Amino acid sequence: MTDMELLQRLGLALAIGLLVGLERGWHGRAEREGARVAGVRTFALVGLTGGVAGAVLPVSGAVLPAAVLLALSGLLAVSYWFTLRAEGDAGLTTEIAMLLVFLLGATSVLGEMAPTAAAGVICALLLSLKSRLHGWVARMDGGELSAVLKLALISVVGLQLMPDRGYGPGGVLNPYDLWWAVVVVAGLSFLGYVAIRLGGAKLGMLLTGLCGGLASSTSTTLALSRVVQAQPSLAPMAAVGIVAAGSVAFLRVLALVAVFGPALLGALVLPVGVMAGVGLLATIGLSVRAPTGPATDEPVEGLANPLELGAALGFGGVLAAVLLWVHYLRLWLGDAGVYAAAALSGLTDVDALTISVSRLVGADLSVFHGAVAIFIAVSVNSVVKAAISLVVGSRALGLRVLPVYLLTIVAGGAVLMLGAPAPP
Repeated sequence: MTDMELLQRLGLALAIGLLVGLERGWHGRAEREGARVAGVRTFALVGLTGGVAGAVLPVSGAVLPAAVLLALSGLLAVSYWFTLRAEGDAGLTTEIAMLLVFLLGATSVLGEMAPTAAAGVICALLLSLKSRLHGWVARMDGGELSAVLKLALISVVGLQLMPDRGYGPGGVLNPYDLWWAVVVVAGLSFLGYVAIRLGGAKLGMLLTGLCGGLASSTSTTLALSRVVQAQPSLAPMAAVGIVAAGSVAFLRVLALVAVFGPALLGALVLPVGVMAGVGLLATIGLSVRAPTGPATDEPVEGLANPLELGAALGFGGVLAAVLLWVHYLRLWLGDAGVYAAAALSGLTDVDALTISVSRLVGADLSVFHGAVAIFIAVSVNSVVKAAISLVVGSRALGLRVLPVYLLTIVAGGAVLMLGAPAPP
């Protein structure tokens, strides 16, 4: 290691200490001078000390860095004891953060700089989010927490126990692949679900639609249509949310294809990307024309927690059924059977069909036929969402949503036919 590289690494150790110390200093800015456990200077010195300890490790061995870490731990323990006696209640956040800064300082010299810097930034960010994280935890009900923990356990432990081989007709049912698909889809859906649960009606129709597109664009469309059914004057802003949800759903399809069928991504990224782009542009146009102000004071309901074990297993069952459905229809009708399965699946669910077709491409299905099948599914699903807006919502809502979805289908179909590889 050259002197210049060592200086850079020590600079990173110092920067991490300064960054975390800045957050801790701001957090304790109301305390009197000398009452804080540590501030900017202390954290900066601890980070630099860790860097120096890492630098001398090749010369001194592990004894000196370990002794410094032990001494720092002892000082923090004594400081915590005095604080506990004086105040009767004290958290360990600052002490743990200081130990982490020391270790990151050592890692700055001994390990890769980029991951170490990222860890330092994440540490400061987590410390700054204290009140927001506590607020999120307070708003989470016991059922949601239980669902997260159960699925995390089953995903981390159960996924390793799933046999990675095909079963059933044509070997299309692979337990490992099925459960991996459940984890990916539930994770994407949960991001949107959490955003809507935490933000509630304060998000407004636009952000509710954007988040709902990750959770379930069809359920979001149904929920917003019911809001319009109760309050017809909200049709303009509800249309914004519904079109936004559909646009994000197109991007969600591309994400699933990237995970489960990368060979298909090249044929779909332009047509489905154009569909998403047209939808987002229409969202902006509808938003500009819609009246401003909060959309509604009522919470948007109708979205089930995607991490509930029943919901996760339900999607796994749907996916298995679609896999068998596609397999048999293809045996009976050839590639046209895949198109039929796509059209029927689009009436209810696009995720399962997208994953099923993505897994077939490259083995039993050409890229061209796979791209057309997924396009059919998303197009049918778009028409279904437009119909929900018209029937469940109102005529004013449906007439705003339907033209946008028809335009997205025409634009996506034109790009697909012009750019997709010729069928074999």
